[in-house]
Amino acid sequence: MRDQEPAPMDAERRLSTREAAELLGVKPETVYAYVSRGQLSSRRVSGGRGSTFDAGEVEALARRNRRDSSGGSGPSGSGSGDSGGGRSGGELSVRTRLTLIESDRYFFRGVDAVDLATRHTYEEVAEWLWTGRMLPGSTFTAPTAFVSVARRAVEALPEHAAPADLLRVATVAAATADPLRFDLSEDAVLGTARTLIPTLVAALPPRAHDRRDEGPMAHRLWTRLSMRKADEASLRALDGALALLVDHDLAASTLAVRVAASARAHPYAAVSAGLGVIEGPLHGAASGLAHRLLQDVLEQGDAAPVIADELRAGRRVPGLGHRLYPGEDPRARALFALLERIPRAEPALLAARDIVETTARHVPLHANVDLALAVLTVSSGMPPTAGETIFAVARTAGWIAHALEEYGERPLRMRPSGLYTGPRPPQPLPE
Repeated sequence: MRDQEPAPMDAERRLSTREAAELLGVKPETVYAYVSRGQLSSRRVSGGRGSTFDAGEVEALARRNRRDSSGGSGPSGSGSGDSGGGRSGGELSVRTRLTLIESDRYFFRGVDAVDLATRHTYEEVAEWLWTGRMLPGSTFTAPTAFVSVARRAVEALPEHAAPADLLRVATVAAATADPLRFDLSEDAVLGTARTLIPTLVAALPPRAHDRRDEGPMAHRLWTRLSMRKADEASLRALDGALALLVDHDLAASTLAVRVAASARAHPYAAVSAGLGVIEGPLHGAASGLAHRLLQDVLEQGDAAPVIADELRAGRRVPGLGHRLYPGEDPRARALFALLERIPRAEPALLAARDIVETTARHVPLHANVDLALAVLTVSSGMPPTAGETIFAVARTAGWIAHALEEYGERPLRMRPSGLYTGPRPPQPLPE
């Protein structure tokens, strides 16, 4: 029989160290270890010794510890590249007011993220995530000096450089042009956010002759990804993809950003940390695998032999399932709806549906956002790496939101304890 969960405590109630230790079933010293790891926040007793702890936080940590000790885990479905590492039952948990994922939905500051992305531009959604205020008509402007130095740095790279390479180099170059980069005040960090994102897009080499360096970010990015002339529906789909991908809780790259920000790295360095993580095929580059799969299905006209080849090679079918969504990935659903308004996207949409239906004969997995991104990039004549670029540009806004939030926390709190499994000391010196 499963133990009953205790009734929720008053969110305003404070616990003493002894009370917190009793609720958690640990020694008082362990309570302070939880504080040092960022799992609990404490408040010094006014005019006295000792600390108090938020009852709600202590109760939540006690529940997590009970789940961990009983071997519980999250959904076991195959995950996409954006799998939100902070929600597994691991040792490190991070307080955040930015994104909540639950019941096959996700929310930015309490507002349904899909509703935001379908009714507002990428820039407006980014501002909402940064400030909690909606600023209609928001635009981002890149300083000429920043763009110049970033372009020179990117142009020096070999032609085969990956999108993450280009963006990482552009970020470092832009940082060198900003003498105020070490100012971590909220206004300064927001100023960096509004200039870094357009600088990154401007630094990317154009594929179209009419490179755009003004207007909505989606319009500027399109000319870096496709040689085709964009129609309004296609631009809306790209803008929607950017807005949907702004943030996704503590994905691996976001956790790296928060670790950097915890050490008080400036925003450019924090973004560089995120860019260093997304290049893996299990994160930002996952859409490229889905792009190639979709192309193969379109060429063969049938998903069955393509999926059979993937499975025969021992590979997971990309673009399906997500460990945070037992049901449908809401980002995929929203992006597919935008793509259905584009006539030339119909073959790719049908191929994507064929992939899902063929795989669902044995494994009930839904399409994730990587497959929806693949439909966008394939139908728009973009290269397989375009999805990674879209993901990185979009997520830069979320990374800066997390960095800004982390700057308000205690420095160096992102310090989990290592679980040593090597030989017990003392060992003899090696010969």
